[in-house]
Parts: sequence; C-alpha cells; structure tokens
Amino acid sequence: MSTSQQNINETTTEFSADLTQLIGLVADLPPQHRDRIQTVLGRVVESTQRRRRILTLVQEALSQLRLDMKYLVFDLEATRRERDKFKSLVEGRDE
Repeated sequence: MSTSQQNINETTTEFSADLTQLIGLVADLPPQHRDRIQTVLGRVVESTQRRRRILTLVQEALSQLRLDMKYLVFDLEATRRERDKFKSLVEGRDE
C-alpha cells in the first residue's frame, strides 16, 4: 500500500460521506486505474484537509474577535459611566 493510500485511509473519518465513498470506490478499482487516480485523489484529500484547517482557524479568530468586541463594549460603557459621574461631580462643585 502506498504512502498516499495510507494517508487517505487514515483521514477518511474526517470527510463527508461523498468523499469517503469516492475513496472507497477508488480503492476497489483495478491497480492500473487506481494508481492513476490515487495521485489526484490524494491532492483532493490534502486540499480538503487544508480548507478544514483554514475554516477552523477563521472560526477561532471570529470567536476571539467577538469576545474582544464584548470586552471593548464593556470598557466603553464603563468609561462613559465614569465620565458622566465625574462630569456631574465637577458640575456640582462649580455651582
């Protein structure tokens, strides 16, 4: 079994049912046809893995951005409350 075939077999659980089915169908082909398709299938599997990793990174970045935005909004509201409180104190002393 080739290295690309091993990599494909190890990662089939990560893919959609269609890709998993395609990997199984290619594995059932006669060797001369399977070898020609195996290289292309390996590239498809790698690109799918890469897209999945990129999607995960983007989702994590968005989650972090949402959290940062919540902190910023909280900080802004606290700063506004402090400003208003200080402003009322200053206006009270001027009178």
